[in-house]
Amino acid sequence: MSDDEWAFVCPYLCLMREDAPQREHPLRALLNGLRYLAHTGCPWRYLPGDLPPWSAVYQQWERWRDARVFERIVHDLNELQRVLLGRSATPTAVIFDGRTLQSTPESGHRAGYDGAKRRKGSKAHIAVDTLGQLLSVVITPANEQERAQVGELCRQVQEITGQTVQVGFGDQGYTGEDPQYEAAVHDIDLQVIAKPEGQTGFVLLPRRWVVERSFAWCSRFRRLARDHERLSQTLQQLHFVVFACIMLARHTNSA
Repeated sequence: MSDDEWAFVCPYLCLMREDAPQREHPLRALLNGLRYLAHTGCPWRYLPGDLPPWSAVYQQWERWRDARVFERIVHDLNELQRVLLGRSATPTAVIFDGRTLQSTPESGHRAGYDGAKRRKGSKAHIAVDTLGQLLSVVITPANEQERAQVGELCRQVQEITGQTVQVGFGDQGYTGEDPQYEAAVHDIDLQVIAKPEGQTGFVLLPRRWVVERSFAWCSRFRRLARDHERLSQTLQQLHFVVFACIMLARHTNSA
C-alpha cells in the first residue's frame, strides 16, 4: 500500500488510538495482510510470514467488517471520483445484476442451487452506478431470483445516495410486475434491457455491460472467485474491500 493510499484510509480504520496499549501490530501491516488475502485468495493460516500473524489480521478484519468501514471508504471514494469527473456526487441511475459464486465446505451450509448456471453456491446481487462503482450488495443462496432482491437493493441505494436515484436498469431476470412495484416503492423506475430478438451471438447491450465489467473487476481478486466464507456478511463486506483496493489505486494514480 502506498503512502497516499494509507493517508486516505487511515482515519476510517482507526477504531482505537494508533498507540493504544492493546495494539501489537501496525494497522497498515494488518491492512496489507487483508489485501494480500483478497488478491490471492489464500487461506487465513497461509498468510506469509513477513505479515502479522494470521490471527491478528483476522481479528482486526472482524472489527472492520462489523463496523462496515470499507463500505464507507467505497462510498466516499465514489463521491470524490464522480465530483472530479464533473458529475454530481451521487448518481441518478443504477444498474442491477447478480452472479453465482460456487460454494465451498465453509459456505455449503447456506448454499442454494442455481439451475440456470448449474452451480451450487451463493449469489451476490449488486447495484452499481453508471461508472461501474459499487453501491450495494445483497448475498443470498444461489436459488434466489434476482427480481426478489430489487426491493432491498433499491432501499440500500436510496439510503446511501440520499434518494437521488431515479432509474434502475437490469436484464431479463428483473422482468415482472413485482420488481417494478418494489422499485417504484423507492421512487425508482426499473427498466429491463432485453436482448434483441433473434440474437445469435454476442451483442453489447446498453447499460448492462457496465455491471458485467464490475464483475470482471471482482474476478481479479481470487477471494471472490468462490464463496469461501462461513458468514454471508463476510462475503458482502469483502466486495467492498475489493472495490476499495480498486478505487484507491485508481484515485492515487490519477492524483
